Amino acid sequence: MTDLIVNNLPWFWVTVMLACIVIESLTFSLTTIWFACGALLTIFVSMTPLSFRWQLLVFAVVSFILLVMTRPLVVKKTAAKKQLRTNVDALIGKEVPLIKAITPFDKGEIRYNGTLWSAQSTDGTAIAKNTVCRITGIQGNTILVLPLENTVSAQNGREKNK
Repeated sequence: MTDLIVNNLPWFWVTVMLACIVIESLTFSLTTIWFACGALLTIFVSMTPLSFRWQLLVFAVVSFILLVMTRPLVVKKTAAKKQLRTNVDALIGKEVPLIKAITPFDKGEIRYNGTLWSAQSTDGTAIAKNTVCRITGIQGNTILVLPLENTVSAQNGREKNK
């Protein structure tokens, strides 16, 4: 078995590289991808007369250097991207007028971008028709809102306490 590997070292390193890529695609940990890069370099090193031990050393050193030097940078770059809110999540924080009044026992309605949404008060209070509200959340297919003056007065109360 070892003779088969030693006589076909480039194919051995191709197999190591593919195995590392498959493991990385299953884990997304940004760890084994650097070993795949080390195996890629070692494929070319294996075409020289260096023994398997030296090739293994090249693979280990290159992979370790790539892992230590580049992984933190890549993790930082991929984690730092601001998450873009889409679909219904993009509604949170928007200010909308109330089309139908909200009572403690009945949902109201808001219109946003031409679409009618059922709305409910976040704190369970009644809100009059035509009151401008801020969308605070989504519960199922119901938009949760707070009247804008409550939001402003709550912020003013926090500022006065400072």
